[in-house]
Amino acid sequence: MSEKNREGKRTARERLAVEREKRKAADKRRRALVVGASVVCVLGLAAVIGVVAANAGRDDGEEAAGPVVAPSGALGKDSLVIPVGKESARSTLTIWEDFRCPACKAFEQAYRSTIHELTDAGQLKVEYRLATIIDGGMGGTGSRNAANAAACAQDAGKFTPYHDVLYDNQPPETDDAFAENGKLIELAGKVDGLDTAAFRECVEDGTHNSWVDKSNDAFHRGGFGGTPTVLLDGRNIYQDRTMTPAKLKKTVQDAEKG
Repeated sequence: MSEKNREGKRTARERLAVEREKRKAADKRRRALVVGASVVCVLGLAAVIGVVAANAGRDDGEEAAGPVVAPSGALGKDSLVIPVGKESARSTLTIWEDFRCPACKAFEQAYRSTIHELTDAGQLKVEYRLATIIDGGMGGTGSRNAANAAACAQDAGKFTPYHDVLYDNQPPETDDAFAENGKLIELAGKVDGLDTAAFRECVEDGTHNSWVDKSNDAFHRGGFGGTPTVLLDGRNIYQDRTMTPAKLKKTVQDAEKG
């Protein structure tokens, strides 16, 4: 074999090696993006372990759960759904969320304006379902207390604005600031007409705590991997990496047209 041919083969091998490295690097970047986009607040197994551990350390003589008191207007099995939007809307968006969950906040920031637009237009109804997996995984009571406060806001007909305020003021995941009822009441001051004696009593008494616990149990029984879990007419769109607010809007509006 001539020196020229050997050199040509060597150059070809080097080019192939470079291309392989480029492909490996590209694949690694794609995997990282998928993992990053797929991150939910707590994986199902970790959440279950956390809940089991938390329950295991609870004495039978500890604070007994109160009666299950559903918030005003709650629907569905065991009245665990807080509905927003017109019942006549053809499309239903079910959102399982945890007010301590950073991924839930990210979803809110991306989709909130679209969801509000569609519900205001009567084209979409939303079923909010509350979970407390951060409490179970990291300890604390902020998820439950915030969910109880949101249910108290539902009693006052102020769920949606208070829901948005909670996410706008969400503390870092490791900061259990929502465990403080005073903080939750302070945030109610950002919603016109919410900071009333009735709301304060509801928050401080934990009126809906047992209802929140029951909702969280339903989340785990559903076998969901984490929050947020977002279902459009039963289809998990949070796992659909092609989904965007614009695509959600078109899908809902197309369904409304029939």
